[in-house]
Amino acid sequence: MQLHAVPAFTDNYVWMLSDAAGAALVVDPGDAAPVQAALDAHGLRLRTILITHHHSDHIGGLAALVSRHQPVVYAPDDARIPGPWHRVVHGDALRIDAPALQGEVLALPGHTRSHVAYHLAPWLFCGDALFSLGCGRLFEGTADDLLLSMRRVTTLPPDTQLCPAHEYTLANAAFAQRVEPDNPALQARWSEARALRARGLPTLPVALHSEQASNPFLRWEAPAVRAWCAHAGHAGTAAACLGALRTAKDAFRA
Repeated sequence: MQLHAVPAFTDNYVWMLSDAAGAALVVDPGDAAPVQAALDAHGLRLRTILITHHHSDHIGGLAALVSRHQPVVYAPDDARIPGPWHRVVHGDALRIDAPALQGEVLALPGHTRSHVAYHLAPWLFCGDALFSLGCGRLFEGTADDLLLSMRRVTTLPPDTQLCPAHEYTLANAAFAQRVEPDNPALQARWSEARALRARGLPTLPVALHSEQASNPFLRWEAPAVRAWCAHAGHAGTAAACLGALRTAKDAFRA
């Protein structure tokens, strides 16, 4: 199985998996044109589409690709994603015919109320719920939702390869460094990310164990993160700490 990060818009990735027979799966095709170009370049046939949430930069190319290829589409149970798709909820088992894959659905609310991720080991296609060294804005959810979602991610195997939908690593690193300036794993990840971007390469996917060592939104129990939350006046629950981190990140400018 081959994994491709198809760039779209300014900083989106449309993730594509393909098998030796030429069957392809894509995740969150916000724009049909780069997806079609990638299919043509690799000689692939689009057979399956996975949707994590309803935002236009994740579903904008869906109608055109469905019209051209008639793939099987999986999407959250949300009327804002119109279509006769296979609707998925937390805990659903996935058995995808082409390319042949099995996995599970994780509900990761917060960024939107119906956001889901798809765990097709070793990959987790997590949309905008989780980024490298950061997480998605809470447009529709609460800090409690964010904590629930981050806890669900941390139950996965440490070698899970996280495939977020945006190239935000460097911007996230600048904020994370304000929270944990003395974290050596964060410094190593930031250095790695800078080197990759300097070569024009994605910083993704990234292993879950790397994020657990460096991403403040997965480190609500770390002493330095707790100390930052206490300094910000949120020394109470884990959810309050994550909420404070997210609010600070919303206002942060490097």
